[in-house]
Amino acid sequence: MESVKSQSYEVHINELAKASLNQHVAKSDYSKIFLLVDENTKEHCLPIFKKMFEHPIDSILEIQSGEENKHIHTCLQVWEDLSNLDGDRKSLLINLGGGVLTDLGGFVASTFKRGIDFVNIPTTLLSMVDASIGGKTGVDLGSLKNQIGVINQPQMVLIFPEYLNTLDPRQVKSGYAEMLKHGLIQDKDYWKDLVEKNNFTNASCIQRSITIKNEVVLQDPTEKGLRKILNFGHTLGHAIESYCLDNHDKKTLLHGEAIAVGMILEGYLSHELRGLSKLALDDIKKAFLTHFDKVDFHDDDIDAILQLLKYDKKNSHGNVNFVLLQSIGEAVTDIKIPEELFHKAFAYYKE
Repeated sequence: MESVKSQSYEVHINELAKASLNQHVAKSDYSKIFLLVDENTKEHCLPIFKKMFEHPIDSILEIQSGEENKHIHTCLQVWEDLSNLDGDRKSLLINLGGGVLTDLGGFVASTFKRGIDFVNIPTTLLSMVDASIGGKTGVDLGSLKNQIGVINQPQMVLIFPEYLNTLDPRQVKSGYAEMLKHGLIQDKDYWKDLVEKNNFTNASCIQRSITIKNEVVLQDPTEKGLRKILNFGHTLGHAIESYCLDNHDKKTLLHGEAIAVGMILEGYLSHELRGLSKLALDDIKKAFLTHFDKVDFHDDDIDAILQLLKYDKKNSHGNVNFVLLQSIGEAVTDIKIPEELFHKAFAYYKE
């Protein structure tokens, strides 16, 4: 199987992806085709893309890579480029890059001329299994993650696992964290398979993660209920990621690295509040610390991280809402956390 049907588009893998894009462009009569890259995908991925794309590209637009560039100023640059190059409402924007680029490119396309078509071609494992799927687009507000954006679906998402060969191991492992999350929230057998076999870059694992996320998004495209389970580990994880991004004396964590910490912490909260067994909790901690270095948090760091929770997108009526696990494979949403448990969670992480 090489495609996954989504709400209004399909996710295609390998040869089917190549054929689908070329057929779509051939029949769509786009006025202009723009390709958005960063300096890394321009060097390593663009040559691969050019070999498989059968149509002329009108302009290649380039942004700087990295979470620190996922902000409105970069959008202004791309909007201006599109305008100066005579982009109109019948233009197509192809986003070739990781999660930062597909998030930002999707937002740019969704708002330029009140919306033009876009296609996501994720080039990192993280963006293949998570960021490019589901229609979430947007940028950060300062160091606060994904505060500005819209939910808008691409024309299609195209997965080429060969792009993973262009990544360093740290980037690949960042995507592994999101795959483990998919198992934790929906599929115990998938979790066990990922942990025991440690062979997560094959097409079948990538497709399984895409299917899990896609099935959730299909049932709740605008995150009114079920889709919230995809945020397991992200409430504290995003706060940790933002804190490290904003404090240059700290090691900047990749998204998956921060979320790995968040899943251990929120696993502890799940044990305390929702009955996740101690054995399951310890298994979760062991699995993540086998692949991700432990981060050194001091008390001042923890206090600052907890202050950032008030900016989380899932908050409502002044409450910070968490996704927790009742067991591996079963998640629950909208859980309020007693404040004293946060420091206990960090203490468990540091043990």
